Amino acid sequence: MMNPAQQLKQHVLSLHAQATTLFDDLRAGSVDATHRGVTRDTYGRGEQFGHQLVEQYALKLGLEIKHDHMRNTYMVWPGLDREAPAIVIGSHLDSVLGGGNYDGAAGVMAGLIAVQAMQQAGLKLNCDVVVMGIRAEESIWFQVSYVGSRGALGTLPASALQLRRIDTGLTLEQHLREAGGDPDAVATGVAYLNKTNVKAFLELHIEQAPSLALTGYALAIGTGVPGHFRFPRVKITGEYGHVGLGRRFRHDAALAAADLSVAFDALWQQWESSGRLMACTFGEFHTNPARHGMTIVPGEFQFSLDVRAYDDADVAELEQSLLTIVAQIEKKRGVNFDFGVRASAKVAKADATITQQLRDCATHLGMDACDLPSPASHDSAAFCAAGVPFGFIFIRNPNGSHHPDEEMSIDDFLQGTAVMAQWLATQADKL
Repeated sequence: MMNPAQQLKQHVLSLHAQATTLFDDLRAGSVDATHRGVTRDTYGRGEQFGHQLVEQYALKLGLEIKHDHMRNTYMVWPGLDREAPAIVIGSHLDSVLGGGNYDGAAGVMAGLIAVQAMQQAGLKLNCDVVVMGIRAEESIWFQVSYVGSRGALGTLPASALQLRRIDTGLTLEQHLREAGGDPDAVATGVAYLNKTNVKAFLELHIEQAPSLALTGYALAIGTGVPGHFRFPRVKITGEYGHVGLGRRFRHDAALAAADLSVAFDALWQQWESSGRLMACTFGEFHTNPARHGMTIVPGEFQFSLDVRAYDDADVAELEQSLLTIVAQIEKKRGVNFDFGVRASAKVAKADATITQQLRDCATHLGMDACDLPSPASHDSAAFCAAGVPFGFIFIRNPNGSHHPDEEMSIDDFLQGTAVMAQWLATQADKL
């Protein structure tokens, strides 16, 4: 006879068809024929479709549907004590332009499937379990991180309301109002969620580098989210010149950008060789299309920069290194760097107790799971910054993320969901 944990696992695994249909329906409703993959644009039609889809599924499970001033979606499975702090499970439902179907969405679907399995097993928790569909995690749209989760937690700066979506040109405030949200609540720092009414946050996500695929694990327990600093729009100003201009007369903005990218890549290699984790990304990298040409020395160059690491001291050290390198390049090339608006987030370490509990749940279910630090930013970091402990589960993804070829097998997904359900069933009252 199976023990209760194995029985719960079987309930999760029996929902293979339901999980498959959820993801298939999500893809069909947000497919992007122009850019391939899917596009669930932040505070746009694609993201809204995702929220409506999960709401419909939650209603079939008898869950209560709520929304906050950010239009985050809360699908509530009531506990025995409605006043007790809730356990929140979730992730985001938006995507990058032409992205994959699983980044973010897997965490919301896992919450729904875990609750459904627990219902079938006849279980009931003391506290509410809230499956949260989070808005606006993908910072590419408004060039700022964790819009939906920080807004829910009352930590989104009021200044973010004036940021403009990169494609529509409309402000976050305008998009939020159009979606039925309340920008005034953001401006006054209203916290729908806080460390008093949320006991813990649990997030499941596909991995965003093929680490598990290379090591053979189907899932991993996430140990933390990196901190970062970002400059969405850096501008280098040099001097336009004739293609025949001698080297000593040039103030080439493009070569200055190249110098920086090569120097920072070399720094990354040094850190990697010494066992220090970091990453840097020049996501945009271009001359001014209105003035560049084959026979013109570039006098302007624009790029974006994201630098991240797993210790706040390391993040600070990397930013100081950046400033030192830039000063050298400015002197060498006779150019000027204008970094514009700076954004940042602190390192978020997963709660040690929850992390160990998740490891124990995987072991108890006969599943192999390694530890894995996240290479990417996640809403869990916003909860951590607000004082809410979090746990994290990664699912194998051989093809990376933020492009149409994301891959996740439903079998792997259900293994991670089974660990989540087991944690809910056996550990929730011990936090």
